[in-house]
Amino acid sequence: MEHRIYLALGTNLGDRFHHLQQAVSLLAPEVHVRRISPVYQTPPWGYLDQPDFLNQALEAATDLAPEALLRYLKAIEKEMGREKVVRNGPRIIDLDILFYDDLILKTEDLQIPHWGVAQRAFVLEPLADLAPELRHPQTGRTVEEMLAGVDRSGVTLFWRPDRDHPERME
Repeated sequence: MEHRIYLALGTNLGDRFHHLQQAVSLLAPEVHVRRISPVYQTPPWGYLDQPDFLNQALEAATDLAPEALLRYLKAIEKEMGREKVVRNGPRIIDLDILFYDDLILKTEDLQIPHWGVAQRAFVLEPLADLAPELRHPQTGRTVEEMLAGVDRSGVTLFWRPDRDHPERME
């Protein structure tokens, strides 16, 4: 059975835009990207002594169960060279599961919807470009409503997909 998922992508080291492109391309074959959001440049969150991030969201489909999807995404991060040195610190790539159908799940390793989705402009801004009416299954609030309630200062548009070829990041 195919599941609709929303993922957040973030990077603040090296060729940031290339890292987003690479991550999107590595999602296949297990994750089928349907739509990608514009890319936003955002200030760091949590640990502030680091470069600005590029953030993006995507809508996709997968047959993977939530835990298998998490393992798959972590394997992509590792393949791309991600090392966890400082919590919320600099990273080549970060791939987070935001929503998985209307699932509500909390395990030791995984929480869906993502625990920070409602408080983070760097997640909500690109997600609102894809699914402004998507409702949080616990709170009932739409992405648009959540975005209206967060500080968006410092979030700037970096790149917008080509309307004729939205799957391309060129």
